[in-house]
Amino acid sequence: MAPLLLFDLSHIDLTAEPLFDKEAIGQVNPQRFEMQQLDGILWYDKDKSLMLGYKDITEGEFWVRGHFPGRPIMPGVIMVEAAAQLMSFFVKHILGEKALVGFGGIDSVKFRATVEPGDRLHLLCQLTACKSRKYTFQVQGVVDMSLVFEAAVTGIRL
Repeated sequence: MAPLLLFDLSHIDLTAEPLFDKEAIGQVNPQRFEMQQLDGILWYDKDKSLMLGYKDITEGEFWVRGHFPGRPIMPGVIMVEAAAQLMSFFVKHILGEKALVGFGGIDSVKFRATVEPGDRLHLLCQLTACKSRKYTFQVQGVVDMSLVFEAAVTGIRL
C-alpha cells in the first residue's frame, strides 16, 4: 500500500500562477544558477505548517547530459535539494527566520519512481519539529499525482 500524501492535492489548482515565482523565491533563498531548483510555490497553510511548490524538469537541466546519456533521470539528491529549498523558503519567508538555513540531515528517504525532462515535480512539505536552531520537515515529491520520493529532512540555522 502506497503511503498517503502529506495533504490532499485535489483542492489545490496545480495549474494556477504561483503565489511566489522563481524571482520571488530568489529574493529569499540564496541558491543561484544551476543550483536554484525551485521554480514556484503554489500554496501554503501557515497554521498547519504546509507548503506546495514545484520544479519543472527541462532538457536544459545541468544533469541531463550525463545522468544518464540517452535516458536522463533526475538524480535523487537533486529532488531532495529542491524540497530542501522549499523548506528553506517556508522557514525564512513564512516563519520569519533571518539566518541562512542549510542541510542538517536526511532520514527515511525512499525513491519510488523516476523523474524525467517534461515532468513537473510537485514538492510537498510539512514542518514536524522546530527546536532552537533546527527545523525538521516531512517532504514528498509527486509527478502526475504519483509519489516519486519521500523523506524526513532537517534544516539547521547557520
